Amino acid sequence: MKQLLEEILRDTPVVIDGAWGTQLQSLGLKPGECPDAWNETHPDLVEKVARGYVEAGSRIILTNTFGANRISLERHGLAGKAVSINRSGAEISRRAAGDRAYVFASIGPTGKMLMMGEVTEDDLREAFTEQASALTAGGAHAIVIETMSDLAEAKIAVAAAVATGLPVVASMVFDSGKNLDRTMMGTTPEQAAKELAEAGADVIGANCGRGIEAYEPVCKRLRAATSLPIWIKPNAGLPDVVGGRTVYHTKAGDFAQHVPAIVKAGAQFIGGCCGTGPEFIQEVVKVLK
Repeated sequence: MKQLLEEILRDTPVVIDGAWGTQLQSLGLKPGECPDAWNETHPDLVEKVARGYVEAGSRIILTNTFGANRISLERHGLAGKAVSINRSGAEISRRAAGDRAYVFASIGPTGKMLMMGEVTEDDLREAFTEQASALTAGGAHAIVIETMSDLAEAKIAVAAAVATGLPVVASMVFDSGKNLDRTMMGTTPEQAAKELAEAGADVIGANCGRGIEAYEPVCKRLRAATSLPIWIKPNAGLPDVVGGRTVYHTKAGDFAQHVPAIVKAGAQFIGGCCGTGPEFIQEVVKVLK
């Protein structure tokens, strides 16, 4: 295991941050607007989100770069700004973290389907390599490949991240199939753990997709399938659309009450995904103390 991870894992569980998209929306991000572009147009507000998590007790914060690969940015006419947007995202989180937290840079899926021929493996490799390199240049301590549904795409992203020399987290979404325990492409936790480890990931995880009450069994299966550390970031329940806005109903205290069971199931890293905010992290820290 890389030295940085060994250092971080001396004190577990490690509390991560919460959602970024819903936090930016609360600060004025409009539906359909590119959140990643805010690294250059509204860096103060992006830093406000990052700083909020540090102050709430997160030992690891992510970056506002989830959709900042050039394939995703092309939808907004911003593919040519991929390098600067990612580098800025890492730099913003580093400023907010100071010496109080580590920065694990976020890389999300492209939104294009390999199996449908919408994108090639070479396209993915080039996009993820460019993004991972820019995040490294911006000062990220590690890289998180997150919210992945296609194992093939995830493995290409992991390889690009591994090439930077930084620690790599690989996290999938398990919310499909008869028992809602597979990715959209049918991958099981066991298969994901095995193949992501073989691809070079240092930490294996699950995030997004479902509320925290559904994560204990997924965590147990990941724990049984690998000796690598486990990373878990559930949503604040399933959302409803109210008045044109996405609303999550799980309260911070209720979310945090499930955390001890997930830690017991094997999670070494625990945080929140969509719908969670600094108040959730505060409650998680409180429960774990």
